[in-house]
Amino acid sequence: MYAISSGAIVGIGIAAAVVLAALVVVVTARRSDVRGAGALSRETKSRDKASAVATAVPQSGKDVERAARGGAVATVTDTAPVVWTAPDAEQIGVTRRHFFNVSAITLMTASLGGFGAAVLAFLWPSGSGGFGGKVPIGKVDDVLAVIKQGKGFGYFPNARAWVTEYPASALPKARGTYAQPVLNGMEAGLAVLWQKCPHLGCRVPQCESSQWFECPCHGSQYNRAGEKKAGPAPRGMDRFGVEVSGGNVVVNTGLQLNGPAIGVNTTGQEAEGPHCISGEGGKH
Repeated sequence: MYAISSGAIVGIGIAAAVVLAALVVVVTARRSDVRGAGALSRETKSRDKASAVATAVPQSGKDVERAARGGAVATVTDTAPVVWTAPDAEQIGVTRRHFFNVSAITLMTASLGGFGAAVLAFLWPSGSGGFGGKVPIGKVDDVLAVIKQGKGFGYFPNARAWVTEYPASALPKARGTYAQPVLNGMEAGLAVLWQKCPHLGCRVPQCESSQWFECPCHGSQYNRAGEKKAGPAPRGMDRFGVEVSGGNVVVNTGLQLNGPAIGVNTTGQEAEGPHCISGEGGKH
């Protein structure tokens, strides 16, 4: 016979207690489920039993007849039956989930429609008068006067463009280099240039002393016609299409053309004085 140690006895007792506790929890939960499913509680049964005992008072036949004679007699009137009308399926058929689904689809459709309209409005070319469309900048003589007043450079903010005087003597070379929308302006004596440097997009200012355009960001330099002379830019300054009709100059800012390749110098213009910006991007 083997003696059971005290530790084993304690372990068996703890295990039995755990099993008993689990049984109590299961039985209690089961009774709660049954009661929740429609069973009456003990207090409710006691109240029903007491009420039944209190109302079970014996009555004689005369008492029943007397109570029947004293009661009010209900009368029935002839009325036409009410015609039954089926309810509207659209009113009773909308569930909560269906409502949220329809709302989500409607909002998504409206959002996509608004986004699509915004994209089309952004991509659609504008008419005239604003950047991205055709911008009138005045008559040829008035534009030349602005260039003279700016000491060789005219800036027109509505078109975001520089305009300089293009010499008639350079037109034979220009016709072999530039496309017709650009030549329209050159044949009227004007070079119309996009204000941004084709290197990294910095706004290129003029240098009155050298009579060149000189970019302060990385030192790219261009002659007065926007043809590259120095610096890291991959080409000359970009151009806008130009329309000249009846002496009026219109810049088509919706038609932007790449500048001429490196080495193009149709005017032969060299620096006419000290540079404002060195080739390395720093000032002298």
